[in-house]
Amino acid sequence: MEYDHSTYISPLTWRYGSEEMKVIFSEEHKRKLLRRVWIALARAEMKAGLVTEEQVRELEAHKDDIDIDRATEIENTIHHDLMAEIRTYAEQCPKAGGIIHLGATSMDALDNADAVRFKEAMDVIIKRLDDLIDAAALKAREYRDTPTMAFTHIQPAEITTIGYRIAQTLQDLWEDREEAVHLHDRLRGKGMKGAVGTAASYSVLLKGTGVSAEELERMVMDELGIKAFDAATQTYTRKQDLRIIALLSSVAATLHRFSLDLRILQSPPIGEFSEPFGKKQVGSSAMPFKRNPINSEKICSLARIVESQYQAAWMNASTSILERTLDDSANRRIFIPEAFIALDEMLITELKIMNGMNIHSTATERLMSDYGIFAATERLLMELGRRGADRQEMHEVIREESLAAWQSVQEGRGNPLKENLAADSRIREYLSASEIESLLDARDYTGDAALRTDMVLERIESGRSVR
Repeated sequence: MEYDHSTYISPLTWRYGSEEMKVIFSEEHKRKLLRRVWIALARAEMKAGLVTEEQVRELEAHKDDIDIDRATEIENTIHHDLMAEIRTYAEQCPKAGGIIHLGATSMDALDNADAVRFKEAMDVIIKRLDDLIDAAALKAREYRDTPTMAFTHIQPAEITTIGYRIAQTLQDLWEDREEAVHLHDRLRGKGMKGAVGTAASYSVLLKGTGVSAEELERMVMDELGIKAFDAATQTYTRKQDLRIIALLSSVAATLHRFSLDLRILQSPPIGEFSEPFGKKQVGSSAMPFKRNPINSEKICSLARIVESQYQAAWMNASTSILERTLDDSANRRIFIPEAFIALDEMLITELKIMNGMNIHSTATERLMSDYGIFAATERLLMELGRRGADRQEMHEVIREESLAAWQSVQEGRGNPLKENLAADSRIREYLSASEIESLLDARDYTGDAALRTDMVLERIESGRSVR
């Protein structure tokens, strides 16, 4: 069957994700990894005197001769995909064909190959996170002191800085990256433990060789460059898959949150941020003026795909009955590659957004002019109290004037609050007009936002220097 656009193929095959990630999860790469496992096993068994050096050399000579058409032809007859690959490999290796997979069960090959593959995929994710962290750090540093309106309940609140807002995402990305590295370093294979994890087949095979099943397992795993779980059934614990999906889902949550915020901030009534938009890019088939945040929307859309995989991973981990059931096999072929490829696309897209993101100073100034002064009334109230004014009385004065000014802003007539408070005789008893106006300038009412932005940046720099 030809897999082209005349039949269904996943959008993750041709539309989303990098070639690098898709190669890792390709059928060809999977089969090459399986052959790596079989070669490692054969080499360990050679050291035990069960396999000849000539047989190992033959296996190595044909390790890249993947023939999926032949394997599929065999599978259509015997209905066992791994045995079909073994027979295909054996046809290519007449001297070594009989010792391929010697002593092993299917998952000795598949689970160890998967562990190697997942490490490779995590390497890509960590690299993407590093690139995105670098780009976000540049933006946070550049705008650390730039005041802007903060929003709570999607309503104007007090003042923050653009750099501090970006630092929130930067901090989450760094935590995600640290967890990704930790998980990468802990990924393990099943090892060579046979049908129910007891290594009974290897113990019989190795009898009288002076090599134990545990020693053979260690030789195989050392060659593969991964460690084995101490205990396993026919598979490694599916809790590992659950941990992988939880990590990918966590990164997706970070990207979703930032992208959703960017979509809100790109809305023209706010208009402060916008993602890059090409000169010839079309925003809408019906409305030529539209500049839709399609990249951020794509990230939010793919994030739902990544998050939704958690349930399948959870079911596999919690319902792997006794030593093995096969009801995890089909779904793992789908949800693990999909989660990695979808997140890969999200990280690539977020990096493009971060590097090309526009921050519109005129919109920031408009927001500050319209709403920033409301936040600064808190500082005015504190100073009035310090000067001896009745706190409750002044609170009511400021509240009345603020409500009237808010109505003016809502009606598009600008914000008269500064002028009205500066002219209010009840306030002027304690402060001059110039003092009132200075206290109501919200641009420096950002607390320690810049300092905390620096703290995030310093933690990341320190963490990287340790590595």
